[in-house]
Amino acid sequence: MEVSSEQIWQAVYQTLYMVGVSLVFATLIGLPLGILLVVTRKGHILENQAIFSILNPIINVLRSVPFIILLVAIIPFTRLLVGTSIGTTAAIVPLVIYTGPYIARLIENSLLEVNAGIIEAAEAMGATPMQIIFRFLIPETLGSLVLSITTATIGLIGATAMAGAVGGGGIGDLAITYGYQRFSTITIVATVIILVVLVQGIQSLGNRLARKIRRK
Repeated sequence: MEVSSEQIWQAVYQTLYMVGVSLVFATLIGLPLGILLVVTRKGHILENQAIFSILNPIINVLRSVPFIILLVAIIPFTRLLVGTSIGTTAAIVPLVIYTGPYIARLIENSLLEVNAGIIEAAEAMGATPMQIIFRFLIPETLGSLVLSITTATIGLIGATAMAGAVGGGGIGDLAITYGYQRFSTITIVATVIILVVLVQGIQSLGNRLARKIRRK
């Protein structure tokens, strides 16, 4: 039995739904965490070794867990939040937990690119820590932040494909159910092409936005 075009479009929609919703929540978590990792480190504007020493290892631990293991490990938590551990919506929970720390590290790396002289100049002008963060740190690295979010989005697409292994829906589920289990080479090829097109499109869009921001 070959997969229909309707099933393909539904799988694409499910993948975009998982990526979109997960990216929003993961960014809401990862952005402040990334900022905290920078400003609380030694010698920075809000130096706090206690906070940094807690956040840093927690993020390292979460990032070290492979997504497929995390997906299974937090099934009780997923069921508690959304009432089920199977389906597209249920897959969003582990996707957010997996991507949030990843975004935090990407944000941290971007913000660390800011020249220390800029921060010193801002402090000399009497800027508060919040003003330094939102008027100097973030604007100075906005192009890099766009590329970081682009990278995280592409990582999310790969993770949604793995979510299909446990009934998460989307392109990964289509590839496993119709391509692998039913030995449909055409389905496998089609899903790979769709994923490649999605990744290339998102990467191109991210690159274009970053270039426009850096030219301003």
